[in-house]
Amino acid sequence: MDIKSLSGIGSNGIVQAQPYQSPGQKRVAEAIEKQGGNPALAKGFATERAAKRAGVLECETCASRKYQDGSDEQVSFKSPQHINPKAAGARVRGHEQEHVNNAYSKAKEAGGKVLNASVAIHTAVCPECGRTYVSGGTTTTQIKYPNEDNPYQKERKAAEAGMLAGMNFDASL
Repeated sequence: MDIKSLSGIGSNGIVQAQPYQSPGQKRVAEAIEKQGGNPALAKGFATERAAKRAGVLECETCASRKYQDGSDEQVSFKSPQHINPKAAGARVRGHEQEHVNNAYSKAKEAGGKVLNASVAIHTAVCPECGRTYVSGGTTTTQIKYPNEDNPYQKERKAAEAGMLAGMNFDASL
C-alpha cells in the first residue's frame, strides 16, 4: 500500500490523494499509521523526530523514563517510578520539598537551626524527540547545631554573658 497525502485539492474542489514530498514524510506517515493514527497528520513533518516533538508520534524514551531518589532519607521515589513528562516538574519539586521539610524537622528535634535550604531542578533534552524535560532535582541544606559540650563554646557564652549584663538597664524607674 502506498501512503498518500490528502492535502491536494483538485480544480473541481475535491480533495485528491498526492504522494508525500519527502522520504521523511513517508516514514512519518507509516509510523503514524502503525500507531493507529491518521497518516495525513504527517504533512509538515520532515522527520520522525519533529513529529515526536510535536506529539504526533509517541516518544519511546519519554514513555519509559523513570525517576528514583538516591538519598538515604525516607522519602518518595525510593523505587524507580514513571512520571508523565507533563507532570514531572511538579512531582520533582514536591519531592524535593519533602527533603526541605525533613531538614526542618531534623533541626527542630536536635535543637538546631536551618541556615539555608535550596532546591535546584535539573533539565535535559531527550535524545529521541528533542523535548526538554525535568531530569531530577537536588536539595542542599545547612543546619547549625549548638555544641554545649565544647569548652570554647562555654567560654564564648561566658564572655558574652559578661558583656551583655546590664545592657538593658532602665535608669528612668
